[in-house]
Amino acid sequence: MSERVEVIATTISGSIRDWAKIERIVPLFAEHGFEDARLCAVDSHRAARERACHVLKEGSRRLISAGGSGTFNAVLEGCCDSGVPLSDIRLGFLRKGSADLIGKVLEMPDDIESAIAVFAESLRGEHTEPCDVLSAEDGAGGGVPRHFVGYGGAEIFGRIPHFTENRFMKWYKGVLSQTFGDLGPFTMGMTLALLEKVIKWPARRRWTIIVNGRPVAEGRFLALIIVNGWLGPDLPFSKDRLGSGRFELFALRDLGLARLPGQARRARNGSIERDPEPWGLEEYPVTESLELAVADGGAFPVNVDGSTLDCHGSARFGRVDRIPLMARGEPGA
Repeated sequence: MSERVEVIATTISGSIRDWAKIERIVPLFAEHGFEDARLCAVDSHRAARERACHVLKEGSRRLISAGGSGTFNAVLEGCCDSGVPLSDIRLGFLRKGSADLIGKVLEMPDDIESAIAVFAESLRGEHTEPCDVLSAEDGAGGGVPRHFVGYGGAEIFGRIPHFTENRFMKWYKGVLSQTFGDLGPFTMGMTLALLEKVIKWPARRRWTIIVNGRPVAEGRFLALIIVNGWLGPDLPFSKDRLGSGRFELFALRDLGLARLPGQARRARNGSIERDPEPWGLEEYPVTESLELAVADGGAFPVNVDGSTLDCHGSARFGRVDRIPLMARGEPGA
């Protein structure tokens, strides 16, 4: 088994300022005594996934994703592809992207010097945070299951990646992040998804929500948001830890076009949780399985931590494994 630290960075992630972080990673690891750190910069999430799978099969067990949530998820899926037990892997999140929620929850610093110092401390002291791995798959059986650790969803939430993950991604997201902060691309994507929803209002669908094999709700929903625990104030829903053994669905009911702006605003800033019923927010904890089914049996997109999974008729979700994530040590540890 190799003790090398493998850093997989995407050039498509983050603000213009973030892109400059890549070339400093290896020298900073060397300053902390990790002379065998190796950087691989790739231009796509697919390449990041393939690289992660390759280095694990070579014997590496310490991987760091340098990018946003899409890069992190691609590296995670590479871990799943490799066949290596996830409990043997130590996976890190170097914040160099938009909506890097997991990195923030793990208290990873945004500046590169501090971040590498935390990774060095984590690796030496075996400081990790257990994190459940979720699966998402097309209910019709098409394609292969996807894996993720952060958030997912359908309806408005499912359309956000359509606007944020496009062929102009590098500059579009980089400029937005530089101007409006980490959540610039996400906020823009959500705004465009809301506008699309308004334009296509007459065509909205009916859904059935099935939790642990039992139907629990049906009707029209604006957003179906899946979270794997507390993801910080930028997505302020579940209060669970990432390795709690369950995940949650937050369903925002369709209360009519006139209520839409207020619902969206309160969902975005988290205040809807303080008074959920009048604003149509429903919470469903999931310990075994979740299925989201559309009444018309048609196709729809699912957001899998910032990327799109095309589903037909229904989408199924479950908790399949757990992986240790590099984290800060406890004070005095």
